[in-house]
Amino acid sequence: MNAAATFPIRLTGMRIGPVASGLFAAFVLVLLLVLPGRALAHAALVATDPPDGAVLSQSPARFSLTFSEPVSPLVLTLVRPDGTQLSLTSFRLNDQTVEIDNPETLKSGTHVLSWRVISEDGHPVGGSALFSVGAPSAAPVAGEAVDLSLRTAIWIGKLLLYAGLFLGAGGAFALAWLAGDCRCGQGFVIGALLCGLAAAPFSLGFQGLDALGAPLARFAAPTVWETALATSFGWTVLAALIALGFALLSLVGPRALGKLLALAGLVSVGTALAASGHASAAEPQWLTRPLVFLHGTAIAFWTGALAPLGLALRYQPAEAKIFLRRFSRAILPVVFVLAISGIVLAIIQVREPAALINTAYGRLLLLKLALLLFLFTLASVNRWTLTAPAETGDTEVQRRLVRSIGIETLIVLAIFGVAAGWRFTPPPRALAIAAAQPASIHIHTLQAMADLSITPGHAGQVAASMVIMTGDFGPMDAKQVILVLSKPDSGIEPIKRPATKRGDGTWRVENLVIPLPGRWNARLDILVSDFEMVKIEAPIDIRAD
Repeated sequence: MNAAATFPIRLTGMRIGPVASGLFAAFVLVLLLVLPGRALAHAALVATDPPDGAVLSQSPARFSLTFSEPVSPLVLTLVRPDGTQLSLTSFRLNDQTVEIDNPETLKSGTHVLSWRVISEDGHPVGGSALFSVGAPSAAPVAGEAVDLSLRTAIWIGKLLLYAGLFLGAGGAFALAWLAGDCRCGQGFVIGALLCGLAAAPFSLGFQGLDALGAPLARFAAPTVWETALATSFGWTVLAALIALGFALLSLVGPRALGKLLALAGLVSVGTALAASGHASAAEPQWLTRPLVFLHGTAIAFWTGALAPLGLALRYQPAEAKIFLRRFSRAILPVVFVLAISGIVLAIIQVREPAALINTAYGRLLLLKLALLLFLFTLASVNRWTLTAPAETGDTEVQRRLVRSIGIETLIVLAIFGVAAGWRFTPPPRALAIAAAQPASIHIHTLQAMADLSITPGHAGQVAASMVIMTGDFGPMDAKQVILVLSKPDSGIEPIKRPATKRGDGTWRVENLVIPLPGRWNARLDILVSDFEMVKIEAPIDIRAD
């Protein structure tokens, strides 16, 4: 049973009881939209050192993980060839790179560097990279399995928290500022608030489990809660509890104090949403965080008023006239703020129209937009066709308006369910940042060394940049540099492209096409003098487009 149906009520002239089947259908639909793509999180790994799949001649002194945005490590583990695990606790953060110290000399065989970090938007991401010392062996088992029971719990917790914030705190604001002396719907609002108050701590615990990749059985472990409180979602839960508390107190205090508490609750709703999440973490944050705040408060104002207004029109139609008049006058600027903030945030997150189809985030957005179109159409009919006759006391129109408001409420719950599904999908903005990251390697020999970067680091049209030095880190005045790429396992013979020296000393190859992703062999033919050619090479991993 969700927050909007905590107890059976009559909103539309017909009974709206438990809607568990509707919630289940919404959850299944969210899964269908999300699962076609990989269950990615929101900071993407762009490079590892040693590279994934590399075979090293000796044990590395350190490891590094480079991401598409700054992260904070949660769990870093090295799985040895025999399956035993070594916790890696000594690390440093260098911009978008996590530099990890290796505390022991690794034995021959295949090792797995397993990692779990949390990104700026408060969402965890994990993965593994394999490398071998000496020669490959059977790889130990390490990886991240999708825990559907935990994901279901996270989704339900998010949905109930949304219901508490929007229907509960928003409903308390509507009762305090719009309803006048009418108190219909107060029981509904209290039920929604109690659902939100229950869901907030559970959602925090689920966040800790997800951050650590732990099962539901470890819900009560202190480490889980410490981890959750250290994420940005901890601030969201704190602000949410404040919002729900203010809203609940506004229903029992004196009228004047109740208005102030309800207003504080509404402001806290926007603050809670702006504290974490996809949109809040997007750049520029001076724009996105205020937009999320405005978007959240506008949602709470509109959706929170629906159930109390519908119940008032149903059971106290005479007293509901003031409520209806105030709401109809205030809703137009609120919807304008809601629409503008939502459009700007969607543009920032999606970037390209194709991402609406090609990404799970975009498909969820399309579903939400379809529901919003239905909702806006219904609300427009209510505002321009039914409101005026209902204010004059036309009982038949009032009954139609009650039914329409009930349908609006159900659509709103469906939208909350879709929005909760974004918890498991990276926005196209984050995917684009990751895709634009270069593939880089460092080649070091006694005769020469080079830093090679291919941008973007995926298959397709790219540019290559090379910095050439002597083997002892001195400057090298090369006469010519040729980049040679080959992929023998795919039958691709060497692709040779001469590089051009730029004014900053780097060598560049423009308009280079890499046809396939995977591991390529990169060789640099460096003409040191008319009589000396130095060739250095190393493998480089090219990502899929």
